Amino acid sequence: MGCRLTVTICGDDIKVTGNTCKRGEIYGKNEVTDPRRMICSTARIEGGVHPVVPVKTDKPIPEKLKFKCMDVINALKLKSPVVAGDVVAANILDTDVNIVVTRNM
Repeated sequence: MGCRLTVTICGDDIKVTGNTCKRGEIYGKNEVTDPRRMICSTARIEGGVHPVVPVKTDKPIPEKLKFKCMDVINALKLKSPVVAGDVVAANILDTDVNIVVTRNM
């Protein structure tokens, strides 16, 4: 389900309209105060059947850190074997967010 939200900011008061559930209200407030994004990418791996393996953040990170997060991912040099769910970079950028592998290789 999706809905078209309208967020109105008056001083410290943030009002969300157009939402059909409580999650929409929370999402709207977070989107204007602290936007976060999941990052999905690939990391280099040695000894695998492919030269790269898919990775992602296990939680959304602040949007302002997405390019620094990609720098961390691009610097990774993994060695096979890896299992989906393995943490390959912990607590990146002091955000309590980990980079995990999403495919066995």
